[in-house]
Amino acid sequence: MSRELFTFKGGVHPPEHKSESNARPVHASPLPAKLVIPLRQHIGNPAKPVVGVGDRVLKGQMIGAADGYISVAVHASSSGTVTAIGPAAVPHISGLPDECITIETDGLDEWIEHAPLDYQAMAPADLRMRLRDLGLAGLGGAVFPSAVKLGTAQACPTLIINGGECEPWITCDDVLMRHHAAEILQGAAVMRHMLGSTEVVVGIEDNKPEAIAAMQAAARTLDFAVEVVAVPAIYPAGGAKQLIEILTGKQVPSGRLSTDIGIQVFNVGTAHALARAVHHGEPLISRLVTVSGHVLRPQNVEALIGTPILTLIAVAGDRDGTTGVLMGGPMMGMPMPDLAVPVVKATNCLLVQSAHLFPPLPPAMPCIRCTRCADACPAELQPQELFRFAKTGDFGRAQEYHLFDCIECGCCSYVCPSHIPLVDFYRYAKSEIWAREKEKRAADLARERHEFRQFRLEREKKEKAEKLAARAQAKRAELAATPAEGAAPSDADAKKALIAAALARAQAKKADAAPKNIDHLPPGTQREIEDIEARRAKIRELAHKPLESDKKP
Repeated sequence: MSRELFTFKGGVHPPEHKSESNARPVHASPLPAKLVIPLRQHIGNPAKPVVGVGDRVLKGQMIGAADGYISVAVHASSSGTVTAIGPAAVPHISGLPDECITIETDGLDEWIEHAPLDYQAMAPADLRMRLRDLGLAGLGGAVFPSAVKLGTAQACPTLIINGGECEPWITCDDVLMRHHAAEILQGAAVMRHMLGSTEVVVGIEDNKPEAIAAMQAAARTLDFAVEVVAVPAIYPAGGAKQLIEILTGKQVPSGRLSTDIGIQVFNVGTAHALARAVHHGEPLISRLVTVSGHVLRPQNVEALIGTPILTLIAVAGDRDGTTGVLMGGPMMGMPMPDLAVPVVKATNCLLVQSAHLFPPLPPAMPCIRCTRCADACPAELQPQELFRFAKTGDFGRAQEYHLFDCIECGCCSYVCPSHIPLVDFYRYAKSEIWAREKEKRAADLARERHEFRQFRLEREKKEKAEKLAARAQAKRAELAATPAEGAAPSDADAKKALIAAALARAQAKKADAAPKNIDHLPPGTQREIEDIEARRAKIRELAHKPLESDKKP
């Protein structure tokens, strides 16, 4: 009995351009003289370097360790010597450099020792950490750390392997399924074991009959059921939420994850890389890349991570008249600022442009409110309103209209009669919101630190006052219990002491002024004292007599 399929709202049918590259055999890119391996190739924290300049490294050796839970390691794609660690050009639309490790290859391509993992005997947490250290990240575009997706707290009874590959020109997943179907399903078996899934479904667009046949043949050799389902070819049926809706009829709620409804989705490339990691102990150091467009021999190339994209274009045959290169397809790809930038884990396609294949768009005109974008939007949003909010900087309203549910598929821009680059406005709005939230978090942290400092100072001041008060109270209690000699008197005692001292001084003066009785003294002494008293009296008399200068003339 065939599975019932459902449809999602919107979508478009751009020209496919698949046949240009999917009929040729896969070629391996030549070993470059220099590999530039970015430390940030995934969502989350960039890896931390664990090698130094001048170190010799082997193929598959970890050169950057995962920094935290949402992070993955990076590895040397070939043997050689580390010549630089620092900023270098990377494949990003901004053109800004990022931290990279540069390796000068020695041509030996010498592997580090590696061995398979006994995943069924390992604890789930240990297995996830090993996959993190082997560099496993999603190869479908998001590059989310696979160890995190495989460690969900919710039960995931349904595992979907995504072979949709709906974007025009890209055929790397199609060719991978044709040639490595068995390994893809081996990776799915490991995922099934880790997630506890009871249902495994492989969704492939019906414009890939060879891939469907290869996957069905491989599924028949397994000891568990895998359903390979052909889904209608419509863009963006390869999006995770859209494929879930096609295969199950369920919609992922706004702002939620697919695991919240018991479903997990992995790309076929991720499943293949997982199989190589578990069954061979190989880290993620290469991937299949479609090189198509304005080249002589469009094809898929097995490329080492860190290889300059110019090397891959040379393999496919460079042509005159190139106007640019996109990493990705025409709907969601981003222009490359430099052909020397390296292949990274997210590089699924290099689309070489020319004026004939990709003529420049006419100048954008004002929105005419035709709502064609809303009809084409697979996320059931209102793109014309999001455009208005983004253009005027009303980011709060944009969030109210579920800006972050936009998957940036480009359907709205594709159908817009005014040729407005709508997705660019949505990306701008998202980046502004992220920047403001980052600034707010920094301000909140600074405020919390200031408030804590004020609290600490007040607390220390209060504790100091309490200590002084306690010491004073203890001293008073000690004095009250055992009065010490020379202890400070009370106020009443002090007043009494002052009065007594004043009376004593007055009595002493009175005694000095009274005539002294000298009758008991010897006669000679008496006469001497009388002479002294007479002289004192004369001196007092002279002191009170006016001077001649004070008399009137």
